[in-house]
Amino acid sequence: MAASYVFLAGASRGVGREIAHCLVRRSLPVKALLRSEAVRAELEAMGIAIALGDALNLAEVEQAMQGEPIEAVISTIGGLPQDGKRADYLGNKNLIDAAVKAGVQKFILVSSIGSGDSVVALPPQALQALSEVLVEKEKAEQHLMASGLTYTIIRPGGLKSEPATGNAVLTPDPTVAGSIHRADVAELVCRCLQSDRVNNRVLSAVDQQMLYGQSEFERVEV
Repeated sequence: MAASYVFLAGASRGVGREIAHCLVRRSLPVKALLRSEAVRAELEAMGIAIALGDALNLAEVEQAMQGEPIEAVISTIGGLPQDGKRADYLGNKNLIDAAVKAGVQKFILVSSIGSGDSVVALPPQALQALSEVLVEKEKAEQHLMASGLTYTIIRPGGLKSEPATGNAVLTPDPTVAGSIHRADVAELVCRCLQSDRVNNRVLSAVDQQMLYGQSEFERVEV
């Protein structure tokens, strides 16, 4: 029987690239969805299989998920609009719908603090700056929760690019806010992949040493 892949969308940069490294360190077979050839050679050198396709095109996403069985999908996509379309909702919606069709067992969506009920965690000026993207991210979260897939939604705080600190935690408390390094988000995502304790939960991710407010809140061990 063929090995089951972890299908990763967003591996070209940021948190997605850190997740790619984390999965490879754990010797998990990875297939990455790439919109262009730009980082293909780098990822292939890591031992990652590549599927070319645009997350904004459902047929291309479905095609990318064909072939080897996919055990889980991880998505970190979002960011700058392409042709006026943000991937935060539509791209993730396509990934979720394709995952349902492919019989995927688990879907991990990397969203953002400020989405959904965690809107209360951000100050007004941050919400004003991020309002458009947070609306899209919340729509993606809602679509995933309604999909029937086993899911984990991880909402990181403010992202930094320094090396991992090992101080990152997950909490179901939507009022918690803070910063977190991208490498630490990746480590949490990889641990969630193999933990049933986070199934069908929405969790915020922060570094315990970089909190914006309260330090007393419920933590979820993974």
